[in-house]
Amino acid sequence: MSPKPFHSTSPVACTSAGEQLRRLRRQAGLSQLELALLAGVSQRHLSCVETARAKASPSTLHALLSALDVPLEHCNDVFLAAGFAPRYVASAPDAPVMKMVHDAVDHILQANNPAPAIVITSNWDIVAANASTGLLLAMLGIEADTQSGLNLLDTLLRPGGLGDHLLNANEIRAIAWQRAAREAVSNPELARLLREMPGFQPLPLNTTPPPVVLTRVRHEHGELKFLSTFTTFGMPLDITVESLRIEHLIPADRETWEIMSAAFNEWAAKTK
Repeated sequence: MSPKPFHSTSPVACTSAGEQLRRLRRQAGLSQLELALLAGVSQRHLSCVETARAKASPSTLHALLSALDVPLEHCNDVFLAAGFAPRYVASAPDAPVMKMVHDAVDHILQANNPAPAIVITSNWDIVAANASTGLLLAMLGIEADTQSGLNLLDTLLRPGGLGDHLLNANEIRAIAWQRAAREAVSNPELARLLREMPGFQPLPLNTTPPPVVLTRVRHEHGELKFLSTFTTFGMPLDITVESLRIEHLIPADRETWEIMSAAFNEWAAKTK
């Protein structure tokens, strides 16, 4: 059985490592036996760890937290509660060690042209985008600097943003709200952003959002269809890297592909 998406329901610093693990396991919808099998530990040892009758080693904590798919910053809380040093660091975005990450992200963005692609943080702030993203926004009459100052959640939910140009706006807004609300439980800044949204009432979506969503964009010549999905960095060891994800809008039919290709080729010819 796979764990449900992680979310935190309360501060963890004041509780023991065992109590935190038990709460995280229950949030994931796993029994002790199921988690023990996923993590490769015995159910008896897991029970003893949760009730503080035994202390888990760093390797056991790592195995349990990895099986629960807990974000790295929350993993640090559990390690601290267990009496160990924090295991993961959060590099500054402009730190030299991040250059390799930035180079890789830039390569992915450019390789996605003429399909729009953006990089967002845990607060849904857009920190990078390829040329096709700007071209798509320009087609829709949305003036925005895709390199800074634009928040994906904001432009989807607020009047006058990207959401107003979606033919299936209710579906996309509901999925975005559901995902953001789940993440906001352990992210105060994102929670504040959601509270400031003007009167949006999310549709009841009780299931996990699908990995691929069809985004239907209203265009002056008809409709643009994109498969919307995202990718993250596998096995990150840095909290900053883990917080980044790349959102992709992949043309879902020939017409959309041709329109985006023509716009990108025209832009590329002008910028040579």
